[in-house]
Amino acid sequence: MAEVSSSQRGLSPTALLVAGAFFMEFLDGTVIATALPEMARTFGVEAVDLNIGISAYLLTLAVFIPASGWIADRFGARSVFTLALAIFTLSSVFCGMAQSLEAFVAMRVIQGIGGALMVPVGRLAVLRTTPKNQLIKAIATLTWPALIAPIIGPPLGGFITSYADWRWIFYINLPLGLIAMALAWRLIPTLTDSERRPFDGVGFISTGVAMISLVYGMEILGAQQPDVWLAVGLMAIGIAALGFSLRHFRRSAWPMIRMDALKIKTFAVTMYGGSLFRASISAVPFMLPLMFQVGFGMDAFHSGLLVLAVFVGNLTIKPATTPLIRWLGFKKLLLINGLLNVLSLIACALLTPHTPVWLILLILYLGGVFRSIQFTGVSTLAFADVPPKEMSYANTLFSTASQLAVGLGITLGAISIRLGDKLAQWLDMTNVQGMGFRLAFVFIALICLAGMVDTLRLSAKAGSQVSSKG
Repeated sequence: MAEVSSSQRGLSPTALLVAGAFFMEFLDGTVIATALPEMARTFGVEAVDLNIGISAYLLTLAVFIPASGWIADRFGARSVFTLALAIFTLSSVFCGMAQSLEAFVAMRVIQGIGGALMVPVGRLAVLRTTPKNQLIKAIATLTWPALIAPIIGPPLGGFITSYADWRWIFYINLPLGLIAMALAWRLIPTLTDSERRPFDGVGFISTGVAMISLVYGMEILGAQQPDVWLAVGLMAIGIAALGFSLRHFRRSAWPMIRMDALKIKTFAVTMYGGSLFRASISAVPFMLPLMFQVGFGMDAFHSGLLVLAVFVGNLTIKPATTPLIRWLGFKKLLLINGLLNVLSLIACALLTPHTPVWLILLILYLGGVFRSIQFTGVSTLAFADVPPKEMSYANTLFSTASQLAVGLGITLGAISIRLGDKLAQWLDMTNVQGMGFRLAFVFIALICLAGMVDTLRLSAKAGSQVSSKG
């Protein structure tokens, strides 16, 4: 009961701690983005090839998140969350010590295992103890501190890379992780499940095969000299494994992921169209630093300072997001703001090395504003109509789909850059500085636009229990 009361005040210590876990995850992603060219020189590869270091981490999250719900129910949220923090922190240190791309990717995979257990378990603890009418406030509590990491990430990564060594990027997590572990043992509720359901080994293996095959197949397509037949074969295996997994989850008595929440229209829309939005938006922090550094010839520090505008937009709009949801309702907000997201991506495609700095900052700032509104709207709508008894399964399904979409987004960004380069060659525009990157933003904008189509299925009163609209 004490936990519920603190949720009602919007200052739940559990929510703040989970937001701190998000902080470390976001920091790792955004700091790496500006350090990619320097890391590539260390490992002797091209900068765009280092997207595998980001994708491997995010893919591991997607593979292991389905098991996080079962593990938390069996061993308790407090123990699992603290152990996950320890794994994440230790592997971060080893990422900084890596001497080759292969070793770096291996440590990122282990780090992903820690992240897979850390954030979903913590978020589930918050969702289970938060009343429906406080859900927007709880989501804001979870995400607001996490937005601080992306704000300081790009310039911090650029500063560390330019004036020290990119390895210190990962060493930052050591003190943060130790503090979080101490707090977790005191703040995270136990939340074990009295019902001892068996582990779904078949579902775990089949979803793992599906996700690894799909993302690795796309990674191969994004390579400089792709093996098209291998990529097609892997993606075919991935689609077949995914189909088998879905069939298994619907028929199994104890599935790892229960699909019941997909019958709720608001949840289904955030899963399908929302996943396309997350994939397209997730490519932006990966593509912008590369365009500024590789395409426009900037250094890491100044590139990070420009990307900072995106995350300043994320943070400054947060106080207005809840009033906007209550004023417009979810459907109208997601449609209007979704179009603004598409336009902001098109605007990025129009940037050149000669664009005035103030205009670049304005475009990136507005893109961050629209990105933040859409992300909060989709994340809140997902759980607006989910009954409390289904929250654990819905959270697992949503977390898995979200991480897979983010991982695919990074890969889509790399593929889009390759396609942009090829299209620039075909159009005989290779002499235009950064043209391949600019065309890549057009491809990403089209994916974002496609994700909006599903929003049209929502009723005008969708999510009114949370938004108080209608």
